[in-house]
Amino acid sequence: MEFCEKELTLEQKIHQMFILGYEGDMPSACLNLVNALKSGLGGVIFFTQNITDKDKFKDSVQYIKDNAIIAPFLSIDQEGGRVERTLNLYGCSHYLSAKDAAKKGESFVNEQTEQIAGELKDFGLNMNFAPVLDVDSNPDNPIIAERAYSSDPDEVIRYGRIAVQTYLKNGIIPVGKHFPGHGDTSEDSHKEMPEVNLSIDELENTHIKPFKVLINDLPAIMAAHVYYPAFNKEKIPASVSPEILNGYLRQNLGFKGLIISDDMVMGGIKKFTSLEACKRAINAGVNMFIFRNADDVVIELISNLIKAVKNNEIDINKIDKSIEYIKSVKKCC
Repeated sequence: MEFCEKELTLEQKIHQMFILGYEGDMPSACLNLVNALKSGLGGVIFFTQNITDKDKFKDSVQYIKDNAIIAPFLSIDQEGGRVERTLNLYGCSHYLSAKDAAKKGESFVNEQTEQIAGELKDFGLNMNFAPVLDVDSNPDNPIIAERAYSSDPDEVIRYGRIAVQTYLKNGIIPVGKHFPGHGDTSEDSHKEMPEVNLSIDELENTHIKPFKVLINDLPAIMAAHVYYPAFNKEKIPASVSPEILNGYLRQNLGFKGLIISDDMVMGGIKKFTSLEACKRAINAGVNMFIFRNADDVVIELISNLIKAVKNNEIDINKIDKSIEYIKSVKKCC
């Protein structure tokens, strides 16, 4: 991907920090998205409703590329199983879940990842929010379950490495998720903020282990909207925790890639207003935000963040650092 080598304006820098979605199957009908692309939007995320026909979707992706002043991340959650955004094309899941794929062994995981990467590449996409590196340690977990490769962290590492390397080889940016581990929750972070009440040692030995082992292979990591008392007394999700992101992920683990939030409209982050959540997340180390709809509320949020930087409510150095990470990943992949 090429990145604009000109000095970006503040407006363009803030737009670069957002990955937005749109309603329906015609991006041209979403004026907010089109205007954001012309203002430097960092990426677009696609959902099932956006993909109703292969050729029409390819045209949509090309339209987005043509209207973007800076090459965007063109992203999707294409894990296989129940998290698969091409359901309208096939009438059902076309790929096995991570757990079912792992049961068939390394060669199958490699082959299926090759197929997913090839299809995404054919669509014109360049980023997949996969693999799931969570360890499925809680049988009552309503959101991870078969999305994880295994309940054994070493097995998650084994298959996660294959997925990461296969995506990279095929020109797709893999995003490991959901740091520092969503596998032991009993609640769905789409609806509320789950809590993982484990010690640092327990987290490191199981849930953080796949991220730690694969840290140098991952160009990007997604931060979870999950609360970890071992890191924070204040009841906040990892996505706004300086101790977890700036402290542990960056300084302790030495992560040099891009930190992306999980979708910012999820229940796990709703204890804050969107503006407060983004301010706190930027301070904590998040470099990009996902918002599933480019609606008026998000456009106003971007405008308010620009004002906040101008008013010195947000450190411009943190914005510039995020641009460095975004630029680095866009240039290398």
